[in-house]
Amino acid sequence: MLTPAFVVRLLQLLLGLFLFGIASSLMIRAGIGIAPWDVLSQGISLRSGWAFGLVTNVVGVAVLLMWLPLRQRPGLGTVLNVLLIGPSAQLGLAVLPPVSGLLWQVLVFIAGLLLLAVATGLYIGANFGPGPRDGLMTGLHARSGWAIWKVRTLIEASALAIGWWLGGNVGLGTLAFALLIGPLCGITLPLFDRRTGAAAAPAT
Repeated sequence: MLTPAFVVRLLQLLLGLFLFGIASSLMIRAGIGIAPWDVLSQGISLRSGWAFGLVTNVVGVAVLLMWLPLRQRPGLGTVLNVLLIGPSAQLGLAVLPPVSGLLWQVLVFIAGLLLLAVATGLYIGANFGPGPRDGLMTGLHARSGWAIWKVRTLIEASALAIGWWLGGNVGLGTLAFALLIGPLCGITLPLFDRRTGAAAAPAT
């Protein structure tokens, strides 16, 4: 039923996914390195000529298909993640010009990183299911018995390595993202979590 609480959660989910794409576009425009999965999407975009947003969608679908043998069940948030973040990122790239000058690059990257942390808190806190990459992580963990951190590291490192090989932008921003996104999300997730007494999970 479309209760007021459900509508609020849905709006929170949609806002979080929209801001997630805008945050990615900010970090791309900063030009000092981006998140591992964005490196992969950017690398594929450069090689294929497809728009970054479209590639983001395609990669999301590909990751979601990997759920099938792992017997993971997507939620509404999972499907909307695959469908909406790509167009949002493409919109951001269309309206945001490239940034020049190291100071401005750093400031724009920081803005993107902080916005991504807020977007993550909004999206996960709405409690409509995990993102496709999180479902892949938990599914592989369940099947392999490996620790979550090992599975996550393997997935992220693989995406980063392939994206870098394809020409994606790896730099100090990529390192900053890896070091800071966890602690930042540790702040934002509890702020927007609409589950009573539930622990929030990571989002990307």
